[in-house]
Amino acid sequence: MKILPENLLRAELAEMQAYHVPDTSGLIKLDAMENPYAFPDSLREKWLEELKSVELNRYPNPHAIELKKTFQQAFSLSPKLELMFGNGSDELIQLLILATAKPGATVLTVTPSFSMYKLIAEYIGVNVVEVPLQQDTFALQLDLLVAEIQKHQPALIFLACPNNPTGTLWPKNEIENIVKIATGLVVIDEAYSPFAAYSMKSLVEQYSNALLMRTISKMGLAGLRLGWLYGSAQWLSELDKMRLPYNINALTQASANFALQNIALFDEQAKQICQQRETLFSTLETMENVQPFPSQANFILFKVLNGSANDVYGKLLEHKIIIKNVSNNKLLENCLRVTIGTQDENKAFVNALTNSL
Repeated sequence: MKILPENLLRAELAEMQAYHVPDTSGLIKLDAMENPYAFPDSLREKWLEELKSVELNRYPNPHAIELKKTFQQAFSLSPKLELMFGNGSDELIQLLILATAKPGATVLTVTPSFSMYKLIAEYIGVNVVEVPLQQDTFALQLDLLVAEIQKHQPALIFLACPNNPTGTLWPKNEIENIVKIATGLVVIDEAYSPFAAYSMKSLVEQYSNALLMRTISKMGLAGLRLGWLYGSAQWLSELDKMRLPYNINALTQASANFALQNIALFDEQAKQICQQRETLFSTLETMENVQPFPSQANFILFKVLNGSANDVYGKLLEHKIIIKNVSNNKLLENCLRVTIGTQDENKAFVNALTNSL
């Protein structure tokens, strides 16, 4: 008898789509919120020297002890709270949902937001509730959020601060109100914290049911795939039981440890990106057929007012520039998202966008 996928795999898998990553070969890459700046040559040589001491024939430190010390210093983390690493934030999101996936459990987030919260929950078979943001301003609808929290009693609430793909940074007091009324864990995803005006870290240090999740991808180390979770040891010690052994490889540990000992470089790059963001935002504001939305991240969401976002996206590709088409969400109708690149990349984008419109 021939064994077929539909005979063994969960039925809902047939309706799902894998996360799509387009081929960007030969393109100016402004689609994935990456830091456009590489290590300077002097630092690159020191990093390579550091890697020479890594013993590839041995398993990595299972708890990344040295890396934890470096993180605590680099990000001013309280030693009273715990820290856990994941192979990117995606692994941590998956771990959190798996750990709380009791029968009938619910994950709550807002829409539009980071797609992986919903995708991973659906992969695991957990109910997902998405609360829409306010049209055009992308502010939280607090009354509706409170009502949905009380109705569904979610085990997990994911809030991206700043939010992807809108770039919105919601007021801290609104996030605190959600933490106070939550019946489960509130995961504050600060992937874009290097570019934001303020952090929610103090809420995690104040409330035990709040967890802070970050990544080093956006600050300039996307290739290392390293995310981290920070919060009460009461929770993280339990979650750590589900973390796969040796999930952070030796080269990633050594590279991240070296990079964060030179964090001043990445702080300076973040300042440059923020400056370029404001310059690009001002330019987009002057364009007749474009409406940019304020951003606290390293990208800008904008709306095509006359014409089709799909057409503009396609024409930009003809100019060898790729950005992100997010117009499939009804609250993001005719919207595109562009990552902040170098000054030259941003100029090339503006010129191509002008021609595309």
